[in-house]
Amino acid sequence: MSALSPDSLRDVILQTLDKSAEIPDSRELAWDGKLLKTAEEQAVVRAALDSLASKDMVEYKQITTTSYSLTEEGDGIVSNGSHEYRVWQVLPVKGQGEPVGVPDLKKLLGDETTKVGQMRAFKNKWIAKDGAGFVRAAEAPVDETLNVIKEIKETGVVPGGEAAAKELQKRKLITPKKQIHYSIGKGPQFSTEVKQLETDLTVEMLQSGAWKSSDFKQYNFAATGVPTDGGALHPLLKVREEFQKIFFDMGFTEMPTNRFVESAFWNFDAMFVPQQHPAREMQDTFYVKNPVKALKPDSEYYERVRKIHEEGGFGSIGYRAPFNQDESEKLLLRTHTTAVTTDMLYKLANQPGGFKPAKMFSIDRVFRNETADATHLAEFHQVEGLVADYDITLGHLIAFMQEFFGKTGNTKLRFKPAYNPYTEVCLLSSDVGAVVDFCLSPVWRCSLGTMVLVNGLKLPTLVSSAPKCSNRWVSPRASVSSAGECLSNALR
Repeated sequence: MSALSPDSLRDVILQTLDKSAEIPDSRELAWDGKLLKTAEEQAVVRAALDSLASKDMVEYKQITTTSYSLTEEGDGIVSNGSHEYRVWQVLPVKGQGEPVGVPDLKKLLGDETTKVGQMRAFKNKWIAKDGAGFVRAAEAPVDETLNVIKEIKETGVVPGGEAAAKELQKRKLITPKKQIHYSIGKGPQFSTEVKQLETDLTVEMLQSGAWKSSDFKQYNFAATGVPTDGGALHPLLKVREEFQKIFFDMGFTEMPTNRFVESAFWNFDAMFVPQQHPAREMQDTFYVKNPVKALKPDSEYYERVRKIHEEGGFGSIGYRAPFNQDESEKLLLRTHTTAVTTDMLYKLANQPGGFKPAKMFSIDRVFRNETADATHLAEFHQVEGLVADYDITLGHLIAFMQEFFGKTGNTKLRFKPAYNPYTEVCLLSSDVGAVVDFCLSPVWRCSLGTMVLVNGLKLPTLVSSAPKCSNRWVSPRASVSSAGECLSNALR
């Protein structure tokens, strides 16, 4: 015969039902002269039954029973007798020999048999204490444990019911094993031949009329579908929420960053990125076609920015190149959230009542015309923080970075100089163990003196983009010694 399979077993089930009308126990089914009793064989029976039941040819019920098999110790009892009976066997009748002590019993039977057998033999009143040893107290005891174990080995059933089974399991003589089998009856569409049901109504059936004589498989509306994954937070959202909580705990307020489309003025010009800079080319920045132009910023501030670009100021000689207004009015997808920070700083400097210390942060999407690879996408997130106050220095920035990253679990930090064309002084924060750069953090943007943010102050204001975590940095060398001149001019 062929190998056992659901398809081949279906005919056996149908032929058996045709003769007897019912199969009370699927373990009585035979294949190639052998009863199908094992769990693996019953799994094949189940597959065949499911196939037939889907066509309403059979009906079946699952029956679960518990059988028992012997442990290694149980098999030993079948061969040698129970522990208690073996202890009784080696002991003499009282008055007909020397009592046997525990050391001698261990030599004769071993530690385990002596320990268990002595206890149970006393419990059964088969042995008695005589001086320093033991003697027989029963003439011809029956080894009931051996008889029960033999029956379990033959039938898989424990005589005496559940209580006896628990006792033998406690003695580690048997182990339970659940068995599944099925009772099978005829279904409404019973037949000894399995007819293939159509599952789809095709165009060919409609054209030929074959659908009229075809039998179609019914829809199973009770079938369980593939379980869908439950809702879960995206890892990026979880990190964002963690950073937000840290900033809020440290007294920061969140900047409005819902303006993805930004003007080239706020994204580049107000940060004094040269209009001829490669980052402003279409290969690096997404420009918006419609509308063509952005709204103009405050005219007075616009003129100050234009003048710095063309002629310089605040310690800078400028770029010595014409400032193109059309270039400044272009719309683009922001390349960094610092465009929002620049706008907020301008508002902070020109708010009614003058400048007031502030701590602000933003976490949002930015866009770069990048070639997508394992570490770059056209869209990513930037985390940025800003602190503006009197009498704060580079030491305050370092302390802030230690506090911030300490709350994320990164306590072993090191700081090293970094160089940016528009910031003084710059630090790069790295994790000592993993040697991973975290963020670039400047104390001051020299060019932002055009905002008159700290006009008349004697000490610098800390403007910290910390942490500004990006996957790309433009870091040409800048002179750290120019920071003092830059700051002093900005403070006048």
